[in-house]
Amino acid sequence: MALRTLSAKSAAALDQELMSTGAFSIDQLMELAGLSVSQAVFKLQPLSKGKRILVACGPGNNGGDGLVAARHLFHYGYHPTIYYPKQSKNDLYQRLKKQLEDLKVPFTDDFPSALKSTDHIVDAIFGFSFSGEVREPFPSVIEALRDTKIPVLAVDAPSSWNIEDGPPGEGPGKGFMPEALVSLTAPKPLVKWFRGRHFLGGRFLSPEVAEKYGLDVPKYEGLDQVVEVPVEGGKL
Repeated sequence: MALRTLSAKSAAALDQELMSTGAFSIDQLMELAGLSVSQAVFKLQPLSKGKRILVACGPGNNGGDGLVAARHLFHYGYHPTIYYPKQSKNDLYQRLKKQLEDLKVPFTDDFPSALKSTDHIVDAIFGFSFSGEVREPFPSVIEALRDTKIPVLAVDAPSSWNIEDGPPGEGPGKGFMPEALVSLTAPKPLVKWFRGRHFLGGRFLSPEVAEKYGLDVPKYEGLDQVVEVPVEGGKL
């Protein structure tokens, strides 16, 4: 059975609740989200299939999840490369970046070249708070993600997709359908249009909060931070 979805407005409210009455810090939530993303990569792209992972990070929380995922991937034995053209000056993002620099994880400004020498891509450009138009330098990046034959894992939303209405009818993201999607905390309504493999990550919801927001919490196996779920979306 398809999981119930969480609207953009409810997702923002849930994040605020987790960080207020829930007593989580944003660092904790980003760490758990990024850990989930790294485990989804591990399931999709075993080390034996190729260790090179290109992580495309946007300027917001989605990009932060990507930076965290890259650190975990390094420790699993992968060789991540980071494309992070619009870097946040926020202290949290600066620390996440320094942690990667201390591991000698390379940062690149040349996305087309990086794309030619990777085995898997993490799309951590835009997440559930994205709305409006795709601004430079991301239009050509999203077009490249759409057109590549290399598998792409999207974090929370395929970049440029509308959280409620799914894929755009025009612009750089038209026709973009990544191989896989990892929804964080809960699936968003856009999963109705998604046709790839779908994972759920973010194993931190209390039963009370899940009930309040009408969310299904599937059974995670053992110590896994992600669980594969059906792709047929169902909107609340």
